[in-house]
Amino acid sequence: MLFLLTGDVQIGKTRWLEKLCGDLAAAGVCVAGVIAPGQWVPRAEEQPGGRHGFDGEGRFEKLGIDNVLLPQGERIVFARRRDLAEGDQPFAQGEQAKAAQLAWAISDEAIAQVNNHFTMLAAMGQRDCPFVPLPGGDANGRATTGGASADGDSAGGHPTAGGALTGAVSASEKLAPAIATGSFLVVDELGRLELLRGCGLTNAVALLDAGPTPTFPHALAVVRETLLDQAINRFAPAWGKPHPIAPGDEARQLILNTFGVR
Repeated sequence: MLFLLTGDVQIGKTRWLEKLCGDLAAAGVCVAGVIAPGQWVPRAEEQPGGRHGFDGEGRFEKLGIDNVLLPQGERIVFARRRDLAEGDQPFAQGEQAKAAQLAWAISDEAIAQVNNHFTMLAAMGQRDCPFVPLPGGDANGRATTGGASADGDSAGGHPTAGGALTGAVSASEKLAPAIATGSFLVVDELGRLELLRGCGLTNAVALLDAGPTPTFPHALAVVRETLLDQAINRFAPAWGKPHPIAPGDEARQLILNTFGVR
């Protein structure tokens, strides 16, 4: 089953997903993929409010987005609010996000790192071993070559014909010994880059395009409401009709029940 966690921006989708992943891990279910928590700071009293918190709506201001690679828990700085990233070379040169006129400046290097993580997950899932040598990687799965690309709602590498997985394996000594059969694949999130422009987190999209496998029989992707139809049409051929959900107790229990967790 493919779940599509959807809703407007900044309604707590990632916070809900973090809690769900923790509950599944505590029950012995391996969760693999990426979640994208925001970088928040308390706003100054005199600071004006703004739509969706970009300019300090409510008590907190969102400055950027991190990516947490699962299952190892490695955290990387992924994006910064574009107005704050001006003059910061690594983020200012995110060509995919710039071309899409996104509100976030996204590091090409970070996008490549997340894409490489999904390459390794795909290889591990196919061959049931912790580190698999791929083109551009050494015998331990460490990257020896790499590309760069970028996205805005999410991110990842330029697509190849047929949506094949591309890129070198990300170096991570912290990765769990193996991704077990029956793991849960999560992708936070698929946005305009992936679903409308064919770039961004292309390796995550390719892994979802492959449909359910013994390693990843179930998956969840975060998608905004405005892109829900595109996501359903994209992934229905491989998964059957995806199941849209909103953050809440009912959706949480549905996914826990899917994995036999009570």
